[in-house]
Amino acid sequence: MSDKPLPGAQEASDVHAHCQTEIEVTHGIGLHARPSVVFTRLAKTFPCTIEIEVNGSDVWLNGKSIIKIMGARIRRGSILRIRAEGFRAEEAIVALKELVERNFDEEKRHGRSA
Repeated sequence: MSDKPLPGAQEASDVHAHCQTEIEVTHGIGLHARPSVVFTRLAKTFPCTIEIEVNGSDVWLNGKSIIKIMGARIRRGSILRIRAEGFRAEEAIVALKELVERNFDEEKRHGRSA
């Protein structure tokens, strides 16, 4: 008998992973069209579910839906709670939090330094 894990064993254990973080939006005008597209595009690259809650509203929105994100009218100073569940959930949370911290890479798009 081998001590090697079965193929897919790691994936199976990650299926029920649940992670959450909280971050303040510091982007000058919040999640307008471009940042919302960048956020949802990144969220869609992960196979887990991703939801956001704005300013303690207890209303969780689909983080992969451009309509939900833009409709939330997330402004500068808003506190986002981002949660993910499923395979690669922790990786998704880290990537999305870093994106918000980098102001959705807007400075890079316009050739400005951070």
